[in-house]
Amino acid sequence: MGNLAASTLFVLGVALSLSASWVLVARIERVGRRFGISDALLGLLAALAGDGPELTSAVTALVHHQRLVGAGVVLGSNVFNLAALLGLGAVVAGSVVLHRSVVELSGAVALAVGLVCLLSVVGALQAATALVLSAAIVLPYGYVLGAGAPRLRRLPLPGPVGRWLGRAVAEEDAEAQEGFHLPRHGRRDVPVAALALAVVVIASVEMERAASVLGRRLAVPDIVLGGIVLAAVTSVPNAVAAVYLARRRRGTAVLSTALNSNTVNALAGFLLPAAVVGTVRSGQGSFVAAWYAGLTAASLALAWGHRGIRRGWGAGIICAYAVFVASLALVSSR
Repeated sequence: MGNLAASTLFVLGVALSLSASWVLVARIERVGRRFGISDALLGLLAALAGDGPELTSAVTALVHHQRLVGAGVVLGSNVFNLAALLGLGAVVAGSVVLHRSVVELSGAVALAVGLVCLLSVVGALQAATALVLSAAIVLPYGYVLGAGAPRLRRLPLPGPVGRWLGRAVAEEDAEAQEGFHLPRHGRRDVPVAALALAVVVIASVEMERAASVLGRRLAVPDIVLGGIVLAAVTSVPNAVAAVYLARRRRGTAVLSTALNSNTVNALAGFLLPAAVVGTVRSGQGSFVAAWYAGLTAASLALAWGHRGIRRGWGAGIICAYAVFVASLALVSSR
């Protein structure tokens, strides 16, 4: 495969993967409404569908024994998501206003999973242990989102805990209901979603293959190829959606998109494959994982302390990502 052919295949793969993932998200939302799935849980499922390009590219890299590329795609895209979804969203909209209870619920899960990823990369946790621990965090979170506020109030939870969970889920659901204006579901939603999923998988596989060919010929380090190039390209659909939501003043939806996307990425794209093929333990991988966990903590601290993210802080998150890119490029060149 020549450079021109590889470049053409990469661009075509990017276009097909991103456009198909957008269709997949829309159809999943419509099917979810057909089965009465809560808006909060629907957001988590939509994040899973929107992460299709990252997850497929990461798994493809792992199958081709490019573990550093695979880890870089997932962890690097999580750093990019914080900058493009929270940072850029705040800059474009002027601010992203948030309820503290929503920041606490989604943020606690996202930060815990980020720390587990970091501990796994540095060797403090075995891959299988990290996967089980993260699943023990994410599965109850998914149940809480799916249960909805009324059902949570009937669970035998301590009063303050039940009220706090109910308030967080109710606030997320209220904003989601305000913003969604989807057409009625139709008979074609399921087959169209299945076709879109197939396109995402095939296009992402070819995109990763072409990028790897170009990376080898241009002597691009694996961690840069995965953690910067593929990570940014595959995260564009979520970034576009977040900017759209931010401009409509739907701060909770922006935060949920960013954090749920990162949680799904880490669990399905990094920890699960790592439990099968082994964890990538390298200085470069640890560097990316540390940035992912650290920027998550900093962004949540800002969001909680100021009840949202203002334009100046959003610009600061974007600058932090620029520092990450420059630092990773410098580290990988040594």
